[in-house]
Order: sequence, then C-alpha cells, then structure tokens
Amino acid sequence: MYVVLAVPYTELVMTSWNLRGRLSTLTRIGLLSLLAAANAAPQAHAQAHANDKWTAAWTASPQAILRAEDGFEVELPATLSDQTVRQTLRLSLGGRAVRIVLTNAYGKAPLVIGEARVARVESGSTIVQGSDRALTFGGETRVVIPPGAPAISDPVQIDLPLLSDLSVSIYVPETTPIDTFHWSGQQTGYLAKGNVTSATTITADATFTSRLFVSAVLSSGSGSNRVIAAFGDSITDGSSVTVDSNQRWPDILSERLAPHRVGAINAGISGNQLLTDGMGANAIARFERDVLSQPGVEAVIVLIGINDIGAFSTMKVPTAGELIAGYRQLIAQARSRGVRIFGATITPFEGALEDFAAGFYTPEKEAVRAQVNAWIRSGGELDGFVDFDAALRDPQRPTQILAAYDSGDKLHPNDAGYRAMAEAIELAPLLRRR
Repeated sequence: MYVVLAVPYTELVMTSWNLRGRLSTLTRIGLLSLLAAANAAPQAHAQAHANDKWTAAWTASPQAILRAEDGFEVELPATLSDQTVRQTLRLSLGGRAVRIVLTNAYGKAPLVIGEARVARVESGSTIVQGSDRALTFGGETRVVIPPGAPAISDPVQIDLPLLSDLSVSIYVPETTPIDTFHWSGQQTGYLAKGNVTSATTITADATFTSRLFVSAVLSSGSGSNRVIAAFGDSITDGSSVTVDSNQRWPDILSERLAPHRVGAINAGISGNQLLTDGMGANAIARFERDVLSQPGVEAVIVLIGINDIGAFSTMKVPTAGELIAGYRQLIAQARSRGVRIFGATITPFEGALEDFAAGFYTPEKEAVRAQVNAWIRSGGELDGFVDFDAALRDPQRPTQILAAYDSGDKLHPNDAGYRAMAEAIELAPLLRRR
C-alpha cells in the first residue's frame, strides 16, 4: 500500500524545519522517507517489469498523412488542440503488463502528449470500470516526442486475456498538426474536447477509422513470445473489411494461432508498393521498422506487388524480374535477422478499380502477376508460400476474384474472402522453429 501526501516537497521540508520543537527530527526523517517511497512507487513498479520479455501484440505501420491535394479524402482534422483521442486495439497476445509505442515518424515538429491511459474495452468508447491505468514515460505522464521518433511507455500492469480489446486514450494539449497516421484502421476512434482520458465513456465530437499516434503495443507475461507478422498492402491491411469487425485475414490468423499461444501482427499499409514510395514508404524501406524490429517476430508472410503491377502511383509497370529482385531484398533482410519468410501469391485483379483507376488491369499486367506467382510457388528461395491466389480466384475465370469473396471492386476481398485467405494458411510451417 502506498500513501501519497498532497503536500509539495519544498513546503513539507520547510514546515518540518519551522516546527522545530513540535516535530522531531525522527518524525521529519520518517515523513521524508514516506514521501520518497510514494514518489518512487511508480518507478519501482516499472522497474519490476524492466527485464520482462516483451512481445509485439499489435501494430499499425505509420505513414505520412494524406491530404485532399493528394487526391484522398481524410476524415481527420488538420490539427488537434486540447482534445482526447480514444482508440480500440485488438491484441493478438494478452499478458500481465503492456507498453505502448507512440510515434511521430513523419512529424515536422515535436509531438506533445499531455497524458495517455489504457484500459480494457467494454464496448464502443466505454471502458471497463476499474481497469483504467495511467501511462508514464520515464516516470512522467507528459512526453515530448521529437520529429521522426517513437516513444515507448513504461510498463503498466493490466491483465489482458488473448484476443482482448485494449483502449488507448491520448490527450493532446497543444495545437498539433496531424503529420503521422495509419490510414485504413477500419476501427472506430473517438475525438472529444479536453482531457477526458480517464472518463468511463467518451461522448465524441467526431469519430474516425484511421489510427493516430499509436504504432505498437508490447505485452509481457502471456506465456509466449512468438509472433507471426503479416506484411503487405490493403489486402493485408483490410481496407474493405466491415468496420469494427476484426475480420482481416491477419485477425483470423490470430484466432487460429491463439490455441498455440502464438501472436500475429498486421504490418499492412493500404496502397503500399514493393518498389515505389507512395502510400507509405516502399516495402523494402519499411520492412526493418515495421516487421523485423518488432519483438518476438520469428516468421513473416509477405503479400505485396499488386499496386506495383497496377502502376498505382506511376506509369511504369515493373517487370517480373524487378519485382522478384525486390522480394530477394526482403528475403535477405529477413534471413539476416533469423526470421523465416513466406511468400503469398498475388491475388486475382481482372476488372479491378475500373471506376477509380482505369487501366489498373491489363492482360500484360496479368502476365507479370502470373510470372511472380510462379516464382513464389516454385522458386525455392522462400521458406514456403501461401496460395492466396488459389484461395480467392474464380475457378471458371482464374484471373478474377470469386464473386462470393469480392467486396465489390474486384480487387479487395469481403469478410468471407478474408476468412478464406486465413483458412488457406497451413499453420505447421509457420509454427515450426528455425
């Protein structure tokens, strides 16, 4: 039990000095010791977990903000000021303690966080009473994150079962441009005026489905430190999944891995490309940050290339050889870190995005996809492969996604399609240790 004295340190010292005869030296020493113990309590708790084994239980890959001038409608305001952001994160691993990783990866100025708290989610913006915990950063509730940097919280004790929902509430006190986000979160977040991080329920002034400020959650005490990473573009990110449903293929993979006490994290970015910057840094550039540096990752499934082939942000379509060379760079990075790497065949896309990006599909581009898939299946350079192409294609027209799995744009799966993808993954090779 800790006793906190609501008296400033200097006032307590002066009072104890001026009382002289009525307050003995022994009493003064006792009070100062008590105050020191109370102030040290949060640090002692953090220190108790300092040597714990930390594992990535959730991730959202950071990217630079998209603006209307870039051709995208972003539901977020340009700036925040004196506002609280509350978000829900589905963790693949539970545990007894967590650390939250905040990010200012693309910020042009320091990011000031006035307060941040975590809690278990009851529903919507409501947290479970009694589960609320304050976060500290080096013992302080306020943290200033330099441009381009992350900030990792001190450990905080909170009991979380497998596949639990964690609420993260962040107070932004100063006028702050939103420079870093994760576009396609597909999970409702809440914005409210003032510091309401500890409120049981937030009455939102606005909602959004992107991700703000949080790039990872690390857990300890789950009984496992093994993680499988899913790396790719919107089909991994789950851009067409039903909002708040947690039905992306990495989510369902998490459910399948849970009995084995192995987690799965999602490192997809919608619109991402293997070779070219655009929607997020190119996959080769961000692979280290978003996958290999995440604690506990021992295998990765890579599904990337359709936006390169469709020439999403450039008129130049890469050859199959250029894409395979890019894959080989991912393989080299993974092998250098002792991480096993599995390729996933690129999914069908005939007729895709006709209303949004005319010419995204052509027979010539289909030929590139077929060559890359042939290499993934039989090249022998990967540790294995997952045949997402076979899981989603229409048997009567293999260049198209099966209608029952199509979200409507002939590129992105619907919820049933994502489940078919996850169920096509053979677990034994993933679970096998190197």
